[in-house]
Amino acid sequence: MQISMYQASVPRLANLLENLSGILDKAQAHVDAGRIELPALMAYRLAPDMYPFSKQVQIACDKARSVVARLARMEVPYYVDDEKTLAELKVRIARTVAFVRSVPPERIDGTEDDEIVLPVTGKETRYSGLQLLLGHSMPNVYFHTTTAYNILRQIGVPVGKRDFLGNP
Repeated sequence: MQISMYQASVPRLANLLENLSGILDKAQAHVDAGRIELPALMAYRLAPDMYPFSKQVQIACDKARSVVARLARMEVPYYVDDEKTLAELKVRIARTVAFVRSVPPERIDGTEDDEIVLPVTGKETRYSGLQLLLGHSMPNVYFHTTTAYNILRQIGVPVGKRDFLGNP
């Protein structure tokens, strides 16, 4: 059995982001219980040189949206990074999931060998579609989602592996 570019991207990205949205519900309960102030949670970092929690969620969404759009040869939808609450981050996740799910399989399947050029740290970087998806974008989405999850674990939000994995 072969796996298509669509199967390797859209369902996986949507599932991961939907799981992240569920994790944010547990973070909201933590805030509501008075265990942490919302501004402190949104600004929390695992290390001084890492992005804060809110930015981790934003980047996970950005990378998911970007790879699907680029593989489909569509304009990447732009979202302003202005979320100040967990509810606003959940809206961003929902908008991202709606976008990635809106792209039909025929726009993504067969893009394994397409050349995609991205500016990466200020220089033009060339990828095949497969390299972009599996070597750059998916690892980035997982990294930022995992970092957001780890921040929540660090501050005591009761999340576990099942929350992260959901029902794949």
